[in-house]
Amino acid sequence: MEKKDEDQAFHELVLALSRCDDSELIEDFLRSLLTDNEVYEVASRWALVKLIDQGVTQRQISRDLGLSLCKITRGSRELKKEDSSFRKMLNLLDQV
Repeated sequence: MEKKDEDQAFHELVLALSRCDDSELIEDFLRSLLTDNEVYEVASRWALVKLIDQGVTQRQISRDLGLSLCKITRGSRELKKEDSSFRKMLNLLDQV
């Protein structure tokens, strides 16, 4: 698949998810779309973002989640960015 086609498919996926207000449908869809390992990877990356936001050290996160410091550092950098999408998603979660 060419990059242009990949971007279009990803954008369509994002649009479909953004239009759905049924969390059970989204969960079922994602579990159908992704392998168990991919679900684990996405979930652990989200967990690390929440732990970083809570002030847990990167080394503790690495021990708790079994993730490399490289992945955790990337998450930390993304969370610190101005206008961070990670921060925006955490704020949305706080509103639930």
